[in-house]
Amino acid sequence: MSKVIGLKCRECGTEYPAGIQNTCYECFGPLEVHYDWDKVQDIASKEKIASGPSSIWRYADLLPLDGTNYVDLGAGYNRLHHAKNLGKELGLQELYILDDSVNPTNSFKDRVTSVAVSKALELGATAVGCASTGNLASSVGAHAAKAGIPAYIFIPSSIEAGKITQMLAYDPNIISVDGTYDDANRLASEVADQKENWAFVNINIRPYYTEGSRTLAFETAEQLGWNTPDHIVVPLGSGALLCALTRGYRELENIGFVDSGSDISISGSQPAGCSPISTAVRNNTEVVPIREIDTIAHSLAIGNPADGYYAKEIVRSSGGHAASVTDEEILEAILLLARNEGIFTEPAGGTTIAGLKNLVESGHIDPDERTVVYVTGNGLKTQDTIAKVTGIPEPIKPVYSEFTKRFNNIAN
Repeated sequence: MSKVIGLKCRECGTEYPAGIQNTCYECFGPLEVHYDWDKVQDIASKEKIASGPSSIWRYADLLPLDGTNYVDLGAGYNRLHHAKNLGKELGLQELYILDDSVNPTNSFKDRVTSVAVSKALELGATAVGCASTGNLASSVGAHAAKAGIPAYIFIPSSIEAGKITQMLAYDPNIISVDGTYDDANRLASEVADQKENWAFVNINIRPYYTEGSRTLAFETAEQLGWNTPDHIVVPLGSGALLCALTRGYRELENIGFVDSGSDISISGSQPAGCSPISTAVRNNTEVVPIREIDTIAHSLAIGNPADGYYAKEIVRSSGGHAASVTDEEILEAILLLARNEGIFTEPAGGTTIAGLKNLVESGHIDPDERTVVYVTGNGLKTQDTIAKVTGIPEPIKPVYSEFTKRFNNIAN
């Protein structure tokens, strides 16, 4: 008997069989996976998780797959760093960073893609696809290659060259769109409507796709000894990651894996050049889509966030807050994280660290709160952008006197 009952509308509660579908036919609300939680509680245990693989599939009993035919490149179960140096710099007593830049394609998207492509195969899809700002494209390309299934990937033409090179290596069908992410997403959605057996991971099988992000909450709690943080800070693009993390923590409470009544403040951060969710949180207004986007954080450059409304409601009801940070603050934060913790992240991660700094300085995070920050992408993908602030060292001649001339003020 499956632990997945089917799909359920987040707005009106209408239920559907598990299939390739993402919106409610009654009210056009988004669909979510509807689990049989009694069944989940019967089969899941902390001991079973502890003896599972060192990947997201250690939490398979909490994921929407019936079989074990996973498309698995080894995503997840990444280290939760106790960031003592950065915590001291920012005045936080207990700061942790879950570094998801070390996944197989160097971003957190491997979690969602592994779940989504596995489910696509289970549903009988003949091809997979996505709309992407770069990281998801590489992840879908890699997992499609592993699964031996064609991939159709729609990207805005303006994303970083490093990300395009990576995705091309996996040999998917790349459709570079002259426009924004929202334009690429709109075209991909039209194609998905016409191809009923094609599974677009973040469009027509989005309910399963977002489930993979919950594993970040599971990993955090497990590595904290099955305890929850007081405060988390999450990068904001579509808002889906923040919503999934919140669901993950609540579900751990519901099945008794962590103490009930956990009171987690949920905060987010967006680049100022594309901040529809953060702006709505800070001004307590509706999430208003934007067309004009100007930021180096291309991974978060989504002007019309699909889960923006829900993300805003979660942030405000949890007692969290949201930051909007400039490109200069993002670049400074990338270097702040690298020199304090040895973690090299891309501008999306810099946005999160800059937002963390902003929220601490504005008093929205207390110094004694156990705070967890999610770093979601690797700086190696965006070296051209980051090199603008690191510069290149001036060479010296290969003689000792040249070295001492450069470093003559340094003690032994």
